[in-house]
Amino acid sequence: MSLLDILRRGSPQDCRPVPRILLTRPQWGAMAEDLAAEETTELLSLWADPGMVHAAFRAEEALHLVSCPAPDGRYPALSPARPGAVRLERMIRDLWGHVAEGAVDLRPWLDHGRWPNAAPLSAKPGPAPYPVPQPEFLPVEGEGVHQIPVGPVHAGIIEPGHFRFHVQGETVARLEERLGYLHKGHIGLMLGKPVRVAAKFAARLSGDSTVAHAWAFAMAVEQAVEVVPSPRALALRGVMGELERIHNHLNDWGFVCNDAAFAYPHARCGALREAVLRAAAAAFGHRLMMDRVVPGGVTDDLTADGSAAILAALAVVEDAIPALVAVYDGHASLQDRVVGTGYVAPALVARFAAGGHVGRASGRGFDARAATGYTPYDALPPEVPVLAQGDVDARVRIRIAELVDSIRLVRALLAGLPEGELQRALPQRGGEGIGMVEGFRGDCLHWVALDDGGLVRAAFPRDPSWLQWPLLEAAIEGNIVADFPLCNKSFNCSYSGVDL
Repeated sequence: MSLLDILRRGSPQDCRPVPRILLTRPQWGAMAEDLAAEETTELLSLWADPGMVHAAFRAEEALHLVSCPAPDGRYPALSPARPGAVRLERMIRDLWGHVAEGAVDLRPWLDHGRWPNAAPLSAKPGPAPYPVPQPEFLPVEGEGVHQIPVGPVHAGIIEPGHFRFHVQGETVARLEERLGYLHKGHIGLMLGKPVRVAAKFAARLSGDSTVAHAWAFAMAVEQAVEVVPSPRALALRGVMGELERIHNHLNDWGFVCNDAAFAYPHARCGALREAVLRAAAAAFGHRLMMDRVVPGGVTDDLTADGSAAILAALAVVEDAIPALVAVYDGHASLQDRVVGTGYVAPALVARFAAGGHVGRASGRGFDARAATGYTPYDALPPEVPVLAQGDVDARVRIRIAELVDSIRLVRALLAGLPEGELQRALPQRGGEGIGMVEGFRGDCLHWVALDDGGLVRAAFPRDPSWLQWPLLEAAIEGNIVADFPLCNKSFNCSYSGVDL
């Protein structure tokens, strides 16, 4: 049977905008077998609660939610069929204690053995392991292979993560990442909270994507309680979301050049990003626009001079882009570093369902703004650039194209900003919903379940980096060690976003 045939035999549960299909354990196992036999269904996320495991799929351009009871703490693994499930299954075991039977890899992921309890989100957390286990890395065999450990402490201001290189000469034979150093008990902090309080945690999952994650969480809550924000609030969310995309793409473009030892674009992009951040502060009262998007709408309107400040900053950015592109294209030493470096095959991107600039640089054109058409993008769709080269250069060029289009979108949103209230009241009742918003890295997916008092009963925030980090390991394979910073910055995955 196909996935859709299996879902039709399940039991629909009340979730919006799509029902969550409850499968029996044999049905979930049949689903795993079907996924192994076909390649078109995309696994978007995998998570759990104390008694159940949940998954989000995209099949035939539609979102599907599926659940499987795990009363004995076990469920059939999806990782043999979908490699994107590997780290998510490891995370589920660390947080909830559910074991994926037949999993590709069950080593710890978030839990480094230093938490007070094992499986802290389970119904009965267990004792922490003693002594603290040492991390295990996959072996590499071959003449002259040696290891280079990097991190978790890095030079400069950067989030912590450990990278274990297996190298032959200067060529990387294998890279393996070890994250989790920024684990903060994010989901546990959200549980039992009113949605407005929980929204602050959603906004802080990954600070550079604060608007996108706050918006996705708010969308999930609004779906759960059936509240539609005003057109003005949704348009203001669009303005903030595009400003977030612009300042991050400028930052990444400059840092890619800097990691190729070319400082001028880095300095110029940094100055342009600063102008955008100052305009955001003038318009919304916060450089990153943190805590401005809340369930029910937005907290603040544009200031009196906010629109003018934004448009002035965007004019400066737009005027600077052609000259910066000419500099980027015109230096052979820079092009030699970025063209052909860090290649990720389109087939591999498709297998992981990786989104954002990582996916679109390798042929996967998914963009939640265009694919789902949530407001305001239903009336103002984005232009989605797609390339097939899959290298560092392609990921930079996707960012540049999105910069130009985001400027167009912000201008159109400001020109057509409708009147209306900023927030709508939320009923204090139970419900379940899911929200997906396109951040600058890709699609941010949030699921939330509320109890009868409107408090968060269960939640899961999925950053796009979950499906991109493994591809960085593939991108550096066969490249030289010195190109790792370049590859890493061309991805710019979030550490905090996956460390939960």
